[in-house]
Amino acid sequence: MSYELNAVIGRFDLLWSQTAGIRETAVAPLRQGMGLVPVTTQLLEELTGLTDQDGAGPGQPFTVTSPAFEQTLNYWSRGGPIAYVEADFHGGDGYQTAAVWRTGANVWGPAHTWDFTGPREDWPINAALALLDVVLSSSERASYHDLFLEVGLGWEQDMDGWQSAGRTARWAATYDEWHQEHLAEQERTARAAAEIEKYRRLLDVPVALDGKAIMKLLGLPPGPLIGAATRYLQDLHLERGPLSREEAVTRLRTWAAEQDTGCRGR
Repeated sequence: MSYELNAVIGRFDLLWSQTAGIRETAVAPLRQGMGLVPVTTQLLEELTGLTDQDGAGPGQPFTVTSPAFEQTLNYWSRGGPIAYVEADFHGGDGYQTAAVWRTGANVWGPAHTWDFTGPREDWPINAALALLDVVLSSSERASYHDLFLEVGLGWEQDMDGWQSAGRTARWAATYDEWHQEHLAEQERTARAAAEIEKYRRLLDVPVALDGKAIMKLLGLPPGPLIGAATRYLQDLHLERGPLSREEAVTRLRTWAAEQDTGCRGR
């Protein structure tokens, strides 16, 4: 399994405002109001006008940086603290590098490591996130100290994934806009999953009246209402347990009257 990340991390609203006019960028939302700008070759070219970065080479701070790019980070950080981070892992081996800018200057790092046997809070990206005021949730605090996972850096595994996440959220001008829609989408997904699970369970739930008996009782031809009536009886079975035929008839007549279906109940 591999993981790759070259990105600027900061408050979503800050990064959105700083990159709004840059064609080759998009801000991917994270947790806690944070965002991430994937740093691609195309973005570096647009920001710096350079086609070949004087990086330090693989595994050294940093692989994709230049004086011109650092000037960009200085400028962006005037609006709030930001971090530039790199991570590259293949088969469990790899490295992290991170540095933090604030008020127009590099104030921490770069920190770099290949050794992840020490405390998680000392790993470069976790240390940088702490300086950006990312905090642990109570559940995360009870297990281990990993701001990397807490803020959502495990949501994607490579640069293509982060670019896609940024493009998907490009419509949102503020974190609150994205977050509200994100919560609404989660709710819609949960409701859909619940309906699917309910339908799956209903397939095995017996009913006191079959379709023919329901049509005769309600005086209706085959159609969606007969299916709805069957599901109603199945729901009652799940909620209250098995129904007698007499109770099913009584409840179904009441249900039909509430539907205003024009049923000719018998």
